[in-house]
Amino acid sequence: MTGFGQRLADAVAAYGPLCAGIDPHPPLLARWGLADDADGLARFADACLAGFAGAVALVKPQSAFFERHGSAGIAVLERLLAGFAGTPTLTLLDAKRGDIGSTMDGYADACLRPGAPLGADAVTLSPYLGFGSLEPAFTAAAAAGRGVFVLARTSNPEGGAVQLATAPGGRTVAQSMVDAAAERNAGAVPTGDVGVVVGGTHDHGLDLSALNGPVLVPGLGAQGADPADIASRFAGASGPVLPAAARTLLAAGPDPAALRDAARALGEELASARAVAG
Repeated sequence: MTGFGQRLADAVAAYGPLCAGIDPHPPLLARWGLADDADGLARFADACLAGFAGAVALVKPQSAFFERHGSAGIAVLERLLAGFAGTPTLTLLDAKRGDIGSTMDGYADACLRPGAPLGADAVTLSPYLGFGSLEPAFTAAAAAGRGVFVLARTSNPEGGAVQLATAPGGRTVAQSMVDAAAERNAGAVPTGDVGVVVGGTHDHGLDLSALNGPVLVPGLGAQGADPADIASRFAGASGPVLPAAARTLLAAGPDPAALRDAARALGEELASARAVAG
């Protein structure tokens, strides 16, 4: 079984680091001429599958926008994840799960274990009940060859009150999450399976040099960060840096060919910015 870190490295080498967000929020469905119901959601998902599969290394469906349609929406999400599973493009389910004990076991069963109904190549997790509370997810992901991305320093203004607080030892809480992920990734080749989420819209102030794992960077495009920002702010990362964009790419829809062209154009901008930054 090939681990997530290796599969991610291979996908990035083939398609570049761009992560395409799949966020079917109501205004976007309307802009695409789709109804805000399960049928519109399914048509949206089909277009994204056709547009992004084999064009980007990673896609990131936002679970909340599927869950809001109830069981029918969850069924669409299951089909979307299964559709990408037969392609070179990896899936990252943006669910931000985080709890303790048997509840965390349940989330791991849903998203990470072999045969999980919402099984993606990786899932986002919230560690703010304690990094150790995520142990069931780490165990399940390792057993299934999947990965996780742990929130560290998010771009929303409210996050700073918690993430920039001082942890024992004098580090910020956000840095302690990065360091805990680095411990999980120690010795992994080419990169570890435990990533972190760090917003790209501001200077994050984190030391990512020892992470040896991927960094998901939301905020590219409509949220305000451009490729040059990403290149400069994450130059010190020791693992793959995965800039994520949703609205900027999805504005090109609903034509799958236009989505694919938008992803490739943004990917070229990212490559140019990295080359300039050295």
